[in-house]
Amino acid sequence: MMNNTEVTDFILLGLTSAPELQVPLFIMFTFIYLITLAGNVGMILLILLDSCLHKPMYFFISNLSLVDFCYSSTVTPKVMAGFLTGNKVISYNACAAQMFFFIVFATVESYLLISMAYDRYAAVCNPLHYTVTMTTSVCARMVIGCYVFGFLNASINTGDTFCLSFCRSNVIHHFFCDFPAVITLTCSDKHISEMILVLISSFNVFFALFVILISYLFIFITILKMPSREGYQKALSTCASHFITVSIFYGTVIFMYLQPSSSHSMDTDKMTSVFYTMVIPMLNPLVYSLRNKEVKSAFKKIIEKAKFSLGFFLM
Repeated sequence: MMNNTEVTDFILLGLTSAPELQVPLFIMFTFIYLITLAGNVGMILLILLDSCLHKPMYFFISNLSLVDFCYSSTVTPKVMAGFLTGNKVISYNACAAQMFFFIVFATVESYLLISMAYDRYAAVCNPLHYTVTMTTSVCARMVIGCYVFGFLNASINTGDTFCLSFCRSNVIHHFFCDFPAVITLTCSDKHISEMILVLISSFNVFFALFVILISYLFIFITILKMPSREGYQKALSTCASHFITVSIFYGTVIFMYLQPSSSHSMDTDKMTSVFYTMVIPMLNPLVYSLRNKEVKSAFKKIIEKAKFSLGFFLM
C-alpha cells in the first residue's frame, strides 16, 4: 500500500489512563478472554467429537465459534498487554493487519448468521426436503462464501484507509485500530473513504437483516400453523438462540458504524467496541449451549466418558 505517510507507528490510548484501573481491567479482560477461549474452542471440540452434532446447524455454529475466537484474539491480547506493560504503541503495519483481520472475521460472522437463518428456514419450513437442501457440499460452499466476502470487504476497507496519508497526530483514541478512530488521523480528504465504509457496511448489514428477517417471518408463520404444541415449542427453541445472537450482534454494529463521523463519541465507541469485540464472542457459545438440549446432552456424554476413562486409568 503506497502512500505519503510520515507516521511509522500509532499510540493506542486504550480504555483509560488511570493507573489504579490498569490491574483490575487486566484481570477482568483476561477472565473474559479465557472464558471466550474455553467456550468457543470447547464448542468446536464438542461438535467434532459427538457424531449426534454432525448436522448443518452445528457445522455453522462451529464456524461461528471459530470466527468469534479469531476476532476476539485479534483485539484482546493487545489490550491485555497494554494494561500489563503500559506499552500502547502499535506499528503502522500491525495496525493495518489488526484492522484487516478484525473486518474479515466480523464480516464472516455477519454472513454466517445469514447462513444459519437460511438453515433454520429450511429445517422448519421444508423439513421433508431438509437433507436434500442442506447437503454437506451446500453447507461447505456457504461457509467458503462467507470467508470470501470477509476477505473482499476487509481488502477494500483496509486498503482504502491505509492508502491515505497520516502526517499529523499518531494518537488513536481507541484501544484497537478500528476504522472510525484511525480515519480521524488522516491529513488526506477522508470523505470518499467514509462514504465507501458507509455504503459497504450498509449493504452488508441491511442485506443480512433483510434475509434474516424474511427467513424468520416464514419460520414464525410456519410455527403458528403447527397443530402440535410439542412441535411448536421445538421449532421455537431451535430458532431462539440464533435470534438472540442476531439481535445483539446487529444492534451493536448498527450503532457503531451506520452513523456519520460527526456523531461519534470516542468514549461511547470504546464502550460499544468492548461489547462486540470481547463480550459477544464470550456470550455466543453460552447462548447456544445453555439453550440447546442436544449440546447439553453431548456435553454430559463427554464428561461421563472422561470420568469413565479417568476411573479406568486410576484402577
